[in-house]
Amino acid sequence: MLSNPRMIFRVFSFFYFLSRPLLKWFLHRFTNLCELQRICYGCPPGATRTKRVQMSLELSKKLSIKKMLHELDDLVATDEDDETLRRHVQRRSVSCVLQAKKINPKVHVDFARSFDACTQKIWGYKRLYFTVERLRATQYDSEEPEHEVKLLALWKLLVGDEMELTGRISDQWQHIGFQGDDPMTDFRGMGILGLDNLLFLAQQYNGTARHLLSHSHHPTHGYFFAIVGINLTSMAYHLLKSGTARTHFYNHPYDHLTVDTFHQFYCYLFYEFDRYWVECKPKNIMDFHWIQRRFEQNIVKLLTNDGCCLKMNLSVEDI
Repeated sequence: MLSNPRMIFRVFSFFYFLSRPLLKWFLHRFTNLCELQRICYGCPPGATRTKRVQMSLELSKKLSIKKMLHELDDLVATDEDDETLRRHVQRRSVSCVLQAKKINPKVHVDFARSFDACTQKIWGYKRLYFTVERLRATQYDSEEPEHEVKLLALWKLLVGDEMELTGRISDQWQHIGFQGDDPMTDFRGMGILGLDNLLFLAQQYNGTARHLLSHSHHPTHGYFFAIVGINLTSMAYHLLKSGTARTHFYNHPYDHLTVDTFHQFYCYLFYEFDRYWVECKPKNIMDFHWIQRRFEQNIVKLLTNDGCCLKMNLSVEDI
């Protein structure tokens, strides 16, 4: 008797993929619609529809569709600007599927529009990962003026006129949660992405960022603000890379995903982690790893719901 949920899922998946061609053939004969049409007409917009469209495309045995997928995947990893990429995705994906599935666009007007919305999110997500990965792989360089300007801007936004930074190398950096005298060493794992996320939070939600910083100074429940922020960048990055975050981004109200969309996702995680940290009432910073692990499990659970779209609630309260 099967009691392991993973084993049950594997058995179900095996029989589903085994019977999938026959099921598709039967439904096509019965409805006179291909699988992609049935998805676009029958599934609600957002993650539910987009995930199913993506799976249908990836499982397609038609050579023209396979070729189209490879071409668009390759295009995502180029320096082509986002607008050109969107136009290419629209033109290449829609025309390929209409031709491969013999769909008359004059008869099925809604299909082309719905299918295009899905493909824009699919390859928009892939482009977003490519952009984020490039930032993560860019190491902080103290000889790079742009990096130094960003770092000093972060200090100014978080501290303001309350404390003047006496030098680039200083133990004052620990005030905003870096580990040592030179913040550069803390960015090694996440590169410039870790700094960009912190800076976005401080720029776009300055009051909230300062409030979180004040929480991090709590005598009992305090934490290292910048280090926690970089750890949350790592969490956000891995949720994006693994595809777990697709639910959120496929449901995102904006048609086009940009790196700012990722920064917003990060801000949500930081704000919610701070709230969860305070609720857990940790004894000291040594509780960080188990609290972060439980927090990540909660986020992953939220993202299993295809209706999930994570939004910040900016009602920050003192502790």
